[in-house]
Amino acid sequence: MDMTTVGDTGLLDTLQHEVALFARRAEQTRLGGVGQVRNSMDRAAYLLLNRLDKEGPMGVKALAASMGIDSSTVTRQVAPLVDTGLVKRTSHPEDGRAVVLQLSPRGLSRLEEVRSSRRQLMAELTQDWEPEEREAFCSLLTRFNVALSARMAAAPEAPSPS
Repeated sequence: MDMTTVGDTGLLDTLQHEVALFARRAEQTRLGGVGQVRNSMDRAAYLLLNRLDKEGPMGVKALAASMGIDSSTVTRQVAPLVDTGLVKRTSHPEDGRAVVLQLSPRGLSRLEEVRSSRRQLMAELTQDWEPEEREAFCSLLTRFNVALSARMAAAPEAPSPS
């Protein structure tokens, strides 16, 4: 069902183009901060570390569910984080057979470096904005991401490739 009207087609074309540019530029810079390559971080790694920091230790299935991705994807993405010491695998306190993923002190330190660099980048990019403009942009971007997340959650699972 086409939800566009003649009046908003141009606006929606501009919006979809700007979102595409934003996604490409964000990935190109990895939002690591201006001139700070050492503080760039893979998007998947950043999101995993951030989730573990915000929600605490959890199993692979719980982490996957909270991020809206498949458990096998989490397993694949967390492996290099464990190998580099950013995430620790520990036994579940109540079920020793179950594995819990936990942000390591090194992981927290690295995450804070990246967050600090990203905050600096956001401050630089919006330095000429009024505080109300920053708040409005943050609010609208959050709303946009919530709508995307809800759409993804409501979409039927795509069939697995054979």
